[in-house]
Amino acid sequence: MSKKLQGFTLIEVMVVLLIIGIMAGIIAPQILGSQEEAQLKKAAVDIQQLETALERYKLSNNVFPTTEQTLEALVEQPTIDPIPRNYPDGGYIRRLPQDPWGNDYQILSPGELGVIDIFSNGPDMEPGTEDDIGNWNLNDYLN
Repeated sequence: MSKKLQGFTLIEVMVVLLIIGIMAGIIAPQILGSQEEAQLKKAAVDIQQLETALERYKLSNNVFPTTEQTLEALVEQPTIDPIPRNYPDGGYIRRLPQDPWGNDYQILSPGELGVIDIFSNGPDMEPGTEDDIGNWNLNDYLN
């Protein structure tokens, strides 16, 4: 009496691998697409929140922080002119968020596209390109 060896044939293993590959090919793009969309929405929401904090800053001080003061003016009282007179303890926000790609949000004050421009350089991290996300195009990402 001989025992029959049990196991998978090469064809069975290849069929399973083929099925897994097909499933990954269908599912992966959907997951990756969702991640990119989520990153763009997060940047838009962050910019909206920064815009609100900057509006509060202006209401208190009659001016927006300058480009040189950066968004850091929302966290700590600026030491370069114009120095705000009515700066609250703890600032206007606790900490500055970074964009989903690990970079700081930027401001131009006065802005080129509005009174003040708040923006991320977007996924390509290059300034002035089509994928920049700013307070001038938030509706493209929030809908």
